[in-house]
Amino acid sequence: MPTLEHHKKQAKLYLKWHRERYYPVADAIGSILPRFRHLTDSQILDHGFKLADAQELVARKSGFESWLALKKGLQTVTDRTATDAARPFLAFAEPQLFVSDIEAACDFYRQKLGFETRFTYGEPPFYAQIIRDGARLNLRHIDKPPFAANPADDLLAATIVLDNIKPLFLEFQAAEAPFHQTLRTEPWGARTFIVRDPDGNLICFATSAN
Repeated sequence: MPTLEHHKKQAKLYLKWHRERYYPVADAIGSILPRFRHLTDSQILDHGFKLADAQELVARKSGFESWLALKKGLQTVTDRTATDAARPFLAFAEPQLFVSDIEAACDFYRQKLGFETRFTYGEPPFYAQIIRDGARLNLRHIDKPPFAANPADDLLAATIVLDNIKPLFLEFQAAEAPFHQTLRTEPWGARTFIVRDPDGNLICFATSAN
């Protein structure tokens, strides 16, 4: 696990990036710090952002509620074995989907699947992130998405896990989302359904197997 000194340097780096208006840091701030979530990325970069804010950001990304909690947690960890202390922690994953039109893709995911556009980047846009609750999907423009011309059977682009799948399936059904596979129970116990986006990306929604 990183040392306290490492976290201090990371906090100072976030502070530096905010002052330099480094665009991706606005997404991290807005996604992790609750008081910034109602702001756009530009508003976040215009907003005051102090070292204490950067430290809280680092703490929350590491799974702690506050900088103080992080420091106490690190002190506890130092009493464990070196092997445990060095074990990396994977916070979350953000699948990247390849699409031919960023704006059209954002519209599809908003209208059919209830996602919101977190940001778009470029003019015209060539990159974007869409979110719904804790799920994040990154969209990247390419001229010819790999699955559009030659659709491949059941090659998933992303899997999103949730705990109450039927209401979501009915919501998507009412929105006339294009299903590649309707709701079913898999042999291993999970319940799944799959949506195909306009570029051929297959998004699986699933419950955990019992």
